[in-house]
Amino acid sequence: MPDIRVSAAVIVDDEGRVLVVRKKGTTRFMQPGGKPEPGEGPAQTLIRELHEELGILLDEGDLEPLGTFISEAANEPGHRVIADAFATSIDPATVTVQAELAELRWITRDEIGDLPLAPLSTEHLLPLAWA
Repeated sequence: MPDIRVSAAVIVDDEGRVLVVRKKGTTRFMQPGGKPEPGEGPAQTLIRELHEELGILLDEGDLEPLGTFISEAANEPGHRVIADAFATSIDPATVTVQAELAELRWITRDEIGDLPLAPLSTEHLLPLAWA
């Protein structure tokens, strides 16, 4: 099974809600983030992606490493995603949908069953957010 390497953010607001996003042309919600460009490390990738997708400006000191996680890819059948995950916090009022994103939502644990979510989110990242 081919691998897709990504960096992903677990972002929890002051109310305990977790930010998930949906890319244009897809149905599943997932943590924001994306694929590295040549020469980027995982934290650099996430900082760039959060700026491009959500208008968020962070530096490496704002990110707490959570580990590396593997799941079936949500939008590329027959692939698996290997994600370097980081936790951070932001002001929800500063987030705007940009770039390839179609929508964002701040969700609670009770809303997990109401949204189509990526396997990486349900298997690894959302449980970390509410641990």
